[in-house]
Amino acid sequence: MPNIKSAIKSVKQNSERNTRNSDAKARMRTAMRKAEAALNNKDENAKELLSYAVKLIDTAANKGQVHKNYASRQKARLAKKAL
Repeated sequence: MPNIKSAIKSVKQNSERNTRNSDAKARMRTAMRKAEAALNNKDENAKELLSYAVKLIDTAANKGQVHKNYASRQKARLAKKAL
């Protein structure tokens, strides 16, 4: 555990950022799974779930939570299933 005040603050900020990023990535993965399941089952709300998943993927990529190539690959994979 750090003794210096700035180091203590840094540890706290890192922890908060880690929690925020982990939650966002979990939300994104859940949306991707739901969209994929809806597309496989040909549900009527598949398009809405797909657009929501793409929105979350883009947001995560823009914030640096996931790599841009990963985001692009996942969006393409989902879009391919939508056809």
